[in-house]
Amino acid sequence: MTDLTFDGRAFINGERFAARDGQTFDCISPVDGRLLTAVARCGEADINAAVAAARAAFEDRRWSGMAPAQRKRVMIKFADQLIAHADELALTETLDMGKPVKYARSVDVNSAANCIRWYGEAVDKVYDEIAPTPSTALALITREPVGVVGVIVPWNYPMIMAAWKIAPALAAGNSVVLKPSEKSPLTALRLAELALAAGIPPGVFNVVPGYGAEAGSPLALHMDVDCIAFTGSTRVGKQIHVMAGQSNLKRAWTELGGKSPNIVFADCPDLDKAVDAAVGSIFFNQGESCNAPSRLFVEASIKDAFLEKALKLVPQYQPGNPLEKSTVMGAIVDRTQLDTVLRYIDSGQKEGAKLLAGGEAVEPVKGGLYVQPTIFDGVTNTMTIAREEIFGPVLSVLSFTDAADVVQQANSNIYGLQAAVWTRDINKAHGVARALRAGTVHVNCYDEDDITVPFGGFKQSGVGRDKSLHAFDKYTETKTTWIRIDSPL
Repeated sequence: MTDLTFDGRAFINGERFAARDGQTFDCISPVDGRLLTAVARCGEADINAAVAAARAAFEDRRWSGMAPAQRKRVMIKFADQLIAHADELALTETLDMGKPVKYARSVDVNSAANCIRWYGEAVDKVYDEIAPTPSTALALITREPVGVVGVIVPWNYPMIMAAWKIAPALAAGNSVVLKPSEKSPLTALRLAELALAAGIPPGVFNVVPGYGAEAGSPLALHMDVDCIAFTGSTRVGKQIHVMAGQSNLKRAWTELGGKSPNIVFADCPDLDKAVDAAVGSIFFNQGESCNAPSRLFVEASIKDAFLEKALKLVPQYQPGNPLEKSTVMGAIVDRTQLDTVLRYIDSGQKEGAKLLAGGEAVEPVKGGLYVQPTIFDGVTNTMTIAREEIFGPVLSVLSFTDAADVVQQANSNIYGLQAAVWTRDINKAHGVARALRAGTVHVNCYDEDDITVPFGGFKQSGVGRDKSLHAFDKYTETKTTWIRIDSPL
């Protein structure tokens, strides 16, 4: 299947279109540097066309007017389409952004399909409310779709991040305009075709590729977009909120950066499991995860033993050809990101951290973009590598001796996306988990949650929650209908 051909044109109102001005950009694979295809470099005119199509679809109720049970059946068919094309989608994801194909297939495709199926199944099981009123009234509290939803997603989990947003938005009856990252646009464009094949009407789900300033900004600023949902950097997320306010005060939901603390106490119930989770979670997806546990706090009395075990695992994560099923760490998405990771590694060394493993770019596949799994010891919370999101396979190890101090260090960051605590003491586990300022806290595990629980962050990690039934709150309006009853009885 490595001879796949790709269509890089936009998908608007059920049809493929080149950019209005004819511009394109090259989609280059980080696996080996090959040209995958030319992609439409869409701009404001293309965004306007997609929003107009989405608005028309919403206003004539071709989708929103369907009974929830009918939308459910279509959403389930949409999920089935992903599974039917799983190998194609997985290979596309791998070639486009560099992750190992075995994870693209087992994690990304399956998770995206499961998300779409879950929200389809949920939509006819979410009930509205009747308020307690006097006998002279009936008060209905109902949800309605917001209208046209703009979605902007990143390049690290292109299918999953898209599914987290489009699934609840579509299930609730909205129309969607999705702008994928210019670094990984191909699976999003294919999803639009599969949605149409499943029965989602033309105009309801549109995909417009392009650069942030040229396509993303016009979407966030559009006066006929009712809601904008964004996943990406905190820097751009702040701009999204500003643009939402500058335009029509559209709802703005953001899932942004993270610098997640992973705290291992000396009474950790299973040190081997904690080591496996710490190493596996930071190097999974080449470290290109917003919730990666990039700050590892290990109690001083067990730090040496922990690091000895961790370093023995590092050879398992040496980068290799992502197209080979034995590979567990693939390519960095592009040259810009590779240079960013290497710059942070250099910063760590210059600021006095001790490089224990990795630290260099490698080329297991000629023309590809790869970096070794990297571990720093002797890191302090003031170092750049402990404060800023690297988005690469770089683990910073810090030590502590006091629970209150480690919580203070963990919370001393602009982010608050995810955290973990490892201890056999139930009081310590609950106390630390409550004290950590993070949207998700794992106890004696890392990143084992699923679609049933909300995901999002405190502080500058964003506004709003993806996943779970809570995501419907982002894409629905709450309406009160107060009915006067003058009963003759």
